[in-house]
Amino acid sequence: MQIARTGLGVAAATSVAALAATALTAAAPAAAPHTLAVPAVVGHTLAHRVSSPLSSAQCQAKWQISCYTPLQYRTAYDLNALYRKGVTGKGRTIVIVDSYGSPTVQHDLDVYSKQFGLPSTKVKVVKWGHVPAFDPKNSDMTGWAGETTLDVEMAHAVAPAAKIVVVETAVSETEGTTGLPEMMDAEKYMIDHGVGDVISQSFGATENTFPGFAKGDFSSIRKLRYAFQDADRKKVTVLAASGDGGATDLQADGKTYYKKRVNSWPSSDPLVTSVGGTQLHLDDKGHRVKPDSVYNDYGSGGGGQSHVFTRPSFQNGVKKVVGTRRGTPDISMSAAVNGGAWIYSSFDPTATGWDVSGGTSEATPLFAGIVALADQAAGHRLGNIQKRLYALSSYRSKGTGIVDVNDGTDNSYEGVTGYKAVNGYDLATGVGTVDALRFVPALVKQKP
Repeated sequence: MQIARTGLGVAAATSVAALAATALTAAAPAAAPHTLAVPAVVGHTLAHRVSSPLSSAQCQAKWQISCYTPLQYRTAYDLNALYRKGVTGKGRTIVIVDSYGSPTVQHDLDVYSKQFGLPSTKVKVVKWGHVPAFDPKNSDMTGWAGETTLDVEMAHAVAPAAKIVVVETAVSETEGTTGLPEMMDAEKYMIDHGVGDVISQSFGATENTFPGFAKGDFSSIRKLRYAFQDADRKKVTVLAASGDGGATDLQADGKTYYKKRVNSWPSSDPLVTSVGGTQLHLDDKGHRVKPDSVYNDYGSGGGGQSHVFTRPSFQNGVKKVVGTRRGTPDISMSAAVNGGAWIYSSFDPTATGWDVSGGTSEATPLFAGIVALADQAAGHRLGNIQKRLYALSSYRSKGTGIVDVNDGTDNSYEGVTGYKAVNGYDLATGVGTVDALRFVPALVKQKP
């Protein structure tokens, strides 16, 4: 989600995960489910022509929102002490998958890094299929480019020494296909060829929109799980944004929200760690002025019960909350627009400059960076972290690095009553958020 950008035009940022390496070609599957894969963001523009990042105090005065730099995030999530110990993500690779990608992603990351005194890193790009030439006048493409930019810069902000691979897929919504099979094919290829330790996905489709759902036939979703099953075998961690629709989500038209509680895939998949959203309350140095809340402003952190998947064993300890169903999210990171992240982009020559972005499409690559740090600390891939995560949460100890979000705020959205952030696991923020200095070593030590 974008709310501020320099230049003349602003496109809503979109989200998905990105891949990278060399150019690849893939044929579209014969039978694609007629379901719209929607980036996990909701666009909102508050300002144009921001010449450079402003302080939070300046953002409050100008737009009545807070806006944060990666340096503030590093303090908020207690990352600096890890960096001093050499835990920077070195030797690990984050894979991000987005339709179309961004033609300026390397340049933009270099500018972003220089602005905040960070070392930059090489972004490798994999083109999956016949990716069309980038057209800055195409709103689909600029939306995905905005998402690609957000994904890459947030992952780099947390794991500055990790390699980043962006996978660009070639499917357009206007061609009558959804992109999900292509995305899953691309991810499986990356996994099979050893590219990537963690995959960050900031896209989703409401479970109810898949063919057969109304009749209780969930085969169209289950047939798309092959990449995640492969990742589970190969010890690759897979993350997905829980969405920006609170306890509801979009209908098949991609514009109208359901008037009831629903969930979205791939976030709802038990083989995926679902990343929800919080609102940070920080001063200009990154210190909290009050505890985190649920993300609920120009969107709301997705969460609730899956209608497709039953409760996985790793959630047996929270069955009083999730019931017999798979519950999301599992964990949460910064996503609110009031507290959004500064990013830099130049893919649109009429709107080059700095934006403020939010959404669970921000939270997911942030957490991908945390996983990359943990993989480096472990000296190997941690793979599916769900059992470790819920075991740590059950200890209710500060030593685990899991920070409960329990201030009573909720993820109600579009007239659909959501869930409150309460003590322990909840369907607004999952187990909570993280203090990385404690969470990274605790995750490594915890038995899977």
